[in-house]
Amino acid sequence: MTQKHALVPKNLIVPFILITSLFALWGFANDITNPMVAAFKRVLELNNTQASWVQLAFYGGYFTMALPAAFFIKKYSYKIGVLLGLGLYAFGAVLFYPAAAWESYGFFLAALYILTFGLAFLETTANPYILSMGPESTATQRLNLAQAFNPMGALAGLFVAKTFILNALESNNTDENGNIIFDSLDEVSKAAIRTNDLMVIRNPYVILGLVVLVILVVIALAKMPENKDSHGKIDFGATMKRLLKNRNFVEGTLAQMFYVGAQIMVWTYIYQYAESIGISTYDAVNYAYASLGVFLIGRWICTVLLRVISPTKLLAGFAILAMAFTVGAIFIQGILGLYSLVGISFAMSLMFPTIYGIALEGLGEDSKFAAAYLVMAIVGGAIMPTLQGMILDWGGKGYTDTLILGVPEVNFSFFLPFLCFLMVFAFSVRVKKPILIS
Repeated sequence: MTQKHALVPKNLIVPFILITSLFALWGFANDITNPMVAAFKRVLELNNTQASWVQLAFYGGYFTMALPAAFFIKKYSYKIGVLLGLGLYAFGAVLFYPAAAWESYGFFLAALYILTFGLAFLETTANPYILSMGPESTATQRLNLAQAFNPMGALAGLFVAKTFILNALESNNTDENGNIIFDSLDEVSKAAIRTNDLMVIRNPYVILGLVVLVILVVIALAKMPENKDSHGKIDFGATMKRLLKNRNFVEGTLAQMFYVGAQIMVWTYIYQYAESIGISTYDAVNYAYASLGVFLIGRWICTVLLRVISPTKLLAGFAILAMAFTVGAIFIQGILGLYSLVGISFAMSLMFPTIYGIALEGLGEDSKFAAAYLVMAIVGGAIMPTLQGMILDWGGKGYTDTLILGVPEVNFSFFLPFLCFLMVFAFSVRVKKPILIS
């Protein structure tokens, strides 16, 4: 009889819980930020491409800092990497205070960029840290369990965005006919509202920075496994040669880039999709809630399914399901199309941790640098939304200015996520078995 290993050894339960809490923490940052694309567009009167720079700054920070983070944790330890990540996270969040005072979009983008330096440290550290907290045979299941707490943080971020930001923005106020009042005001009145609304955006981020500092202190005082190299040597060249020969890692990194791009497009532009069928940004948050709800349900279901179905087979099935829902979002106009867009999140629930686990399987100490490249792959979340924003601007600043293949440009723009899910499916088929590139 095959012996079943514990998902998390008893002596590592407390460290596992503490590190798992970080997944919720960056989920909060991701999903308080997604609605800011629409918020900054309205408050600062930007076009769709300019507004998408929020995601370019946010996910660009991951790309910039992931590899330095890997060098850092290779030299020191996972715990020190976590602490530095939390410090950068808090610093970036607190920078929203001077950004609002200067009323500078560039300053806000810089604050988000620095904030995600911290998130890059956390993700580069936390994912392989979780994988290391137990036997390798249960590593992918363990990461799926930890990742299941990410959408819980995301739901909290959405709640804060809706309740304390979108609901309080004066630039979102409408008249009795449903028209945005802000659009018809003179420049002096707009300036007064802009000052108020930027402070509304500022406050939750500053409070978040203070909360992150408290968590930093808790983890600093806790006893954590070190997972530090005994020799402390960094042979980057030899590590890269080994990684580039590993097919799972190479193709997994590309698949992760496309997956993250798809996820951020789906969660960012759900607001624009809803607005195109007459639903306000504030009310569209309810559909974002639904997306995260089915995403969370999917995570828990997949954690169970992975005990009886291989990760690659399950990944292939969910990629097909994601493509089917995406086709519905493109070609079914109205509320049913929006429901299809929500359904994509269920299909996405498995993807990030499963691609991550497959790509890192069997890499040992090389996983510290491999994890950095998988975090750098999050740059897909910076590139893809910007491309989608450019499609939305084809006919003007609105979302239904022109028809493409018989559907408004906001619907057509979801061909980009469809192509991304196709790449994930291709990865799942190609890595049924670990194969080295000869």
